[in-house]
Amino acid sequence: MIPSLNASTVLVQNLPALQVVLPLFAAPLCLFMRPPRLAWLFALAVAGATFAIAVVLTGTVQQVGAFSYEMGGWAAPWGIEYVIDPLDTLMLCLVTGIALLVLIYAGPSVEAEIPRRLIPQFYVLYLLCLTGLLGMVATGDVFNLFVFLEISSLSSYALVAMGRDPRALTAAYRYLILGSLGATFYVIGIGLLYMMTGTLNMEDLARRLPEVADTRTISVAIAFLAVGLSLKLALFPLHKWLPGAYTHAPSVVTAFLAATATKVAVYVLVRIFFTVLGPIEAFQTLPVAVHETQVVSFLAIVAMLSGSAVAIFQPNLKRLFAYSSIAQIGYMMLGISMVSVTGMTAGLVHMVNHAMMKGVVFMALGAIVLRVGRPRIERLDGIGYRMPVTFAAFLIAALSLIGVPGTVGFISKLYLIKAALADQHWIMAAAVVVSSCLAIIYIWRILEVAYMRSPPADAPKVREAPLVMLVPLCALALANVYFGLDTRYTVGLADSAAEFILNYQPDAGPAFEHPLFDGGAHGQAGETSGQGGGHE
Repeated sequence: MIPSLNASTVLVQNLPALQVVLPLFAAPLCLFMRPPRLAWLFALAVAGATFAIAVVLTGTVQQVGAFSYEMGGWAAPWGIEYVIDPLDTLMLCLVTGIALLVLIYAGPSVEAEIPRRLIPQFYVLYLLCLTGLLGMVATGDVFNLFVFLEISSLSSYALVAMGRDPRALTAAYRYLILGSLGATFYVIGIGLLYMMTGTLNMEDLARRLPEVADTRTISVAIAFLAVGLSLKLALFPLHKWLPGAYTHAPSVVTAFLAATATKVAVYVLVRIFFTVLGPIEAFQTLPVAVHETQVVSFLAIVAMLSGSAVAIFQPNLKRLFAYSSIAQIGYMMLGISMVSVTGMTAGLVHMVNHAMMKGVVFMALGAIVLRVGRPRIERLDGIGYRMPVTFAAFLIAALSLIGVPGTVGFISKLYLIKAALADQHWIMAAAVVVSSCLAIIYIWRILEVAYMRSPPADAPKVREAPLVMLVPLCALALANVYFGLDTRYTVGLADSAAEFILNYQPDAGPAFEHPLFDGGAHGQAGETSGQGGGHE
C-alpha cells in the first residue's frame, strides 16, 4: 500500500481532498453571484487556489514520494483512496494551470458569446467540469473515477450546448451519445473486474488480477475498457464527436476542453492499463500484428495522418484545429504504445505541450471571434496586421504544432522520433515527419491569408483583443517558447512519471479479504474453479 503522508500540518495532509472538494462546493455558489462578473471573479479565485494546491502537492511528492489520502478515515479498499504520485502531479498542474489561464481570459469572451442570464450557470458548469477532471486524476478507485468521469462529461455536454450557433445543440447531443457509450463501456469493464476480484481499489486490483488473468471475463473487461476510454480520448476511428463539439462550443469552452479533457482521458488510459492492469501486461495483449506494429500504434499513425490531411481542407479555423487535435492525440498514443521509458516520456510530454499549443490556438481564435465573428479563413484577410498581438501569439503556437525548433512541439516530436528509432520503428518515425509536413500546409493557408493579403476596402475596422484576454494568451504563447528551450520541468516531470508507471509494482502483501466473495462460487463466475482471487 502506498503510505499515507505523515505531514507536519493538517492542511498539507488534507490537500488531496481539498483539491477536488474546493471547486465542487464552490460551483453552486456561482448561481448566487450578481452581477455575472462577480461569478467570474469568484470562479477565478477558486481556480487560482486549485493551481496553488497542485503546486504544493508537486513539491510534496518530489520530497517524500507518492502518498495516499483516505477519504473519511476509511482505509482502502473499504474506503475511497486518493493517490498522489509523479504522474498525478503532472496532470494536476496541467489541468489547474490551464483552467486558471482560460478563466482569466474568459470574461469578455463569455459575455459576448453566452446570454447574460446564463453566465452564472456557465461558471457553475465550468467548476464542475474542473472538479470531475481533478477527481479523475486524484482518485485511486476505479468506480470513483467513473463518477468523476460522469461529472466532467455531463458538465461538458452542457457547456458545449451553450454556444449561440444552433448547431451547438446537435454537436452537444452527438457528444452526449458517444460520451455515454464510452462511459457505459468503461463501467461494464470495471464491473467485470469487480466480479472477478471483489475490489475497486486500483492497487488492490493490481494485486488480485494476476490470479484471474487467463479467464475470458478479464479479456472481455480489457476490451470494454479499451473501447470506452478510446471513445473518451477521441482516438481514431472513435473521434466523431470531437470536431463538432470543438467547432460550435463557445470559444472559452473549446479552449478549456481542447487543452484538458482529452489529456485527462489519455491519463486515465495510462493509469488503468499500466498500473491497474500492468501486472498482467494487458496493454501488450490488446495489439494485433499490422505491418509489424501494434494495433494501437497503427491507429495512432492513421490518426496523425488522416487528422492532418482532413484539416487542410477545412474553411472554419475551429474545425480545422479540431481535426488537428485528432492528429495530436495520435502523437500521444504513438509514444505510449511503444511501452518504453523514452516513448512514454514522449507521449506524456506531448500531452503537456499540446495543452499549451492548443490553449493558445483556441484562445486566439476566441479573440478573433470576438472582433470578427465566425473564424472562417476567407474573412481573415490581413488579420495579422489588424490584430498583431493576438496573431503573433497564434503564430508561435502554429509553429509549435509544426515542430519548429525552439518550441515545445519540436521537443515532443524529437522525443517521439528518438523513441521510434531506438526500437527501430522506422514507420513510426516516418509518420511523425509526414504528419508534421501536412501541418505545414494547413498552417501556411492561414498565414498566407493573415499576412499576405490586404483586407477589402469595405472591411470594418478591427480592434485588438481586450488586455484581459491578451495577458493569458501571451503568457501561454511565451510558455510554448520557454519550455521549448528549457525542458527541465516538462520533460523532467514526464520522465519521472514514465519511470514510475513502467516500473510500478503493487504492494506484494496479501490481498484484502472480501467476505462477500467465496472462492468456490467466485471461481464459477471466472469459468475456472478457484480463479476468482481465492477470497473467502
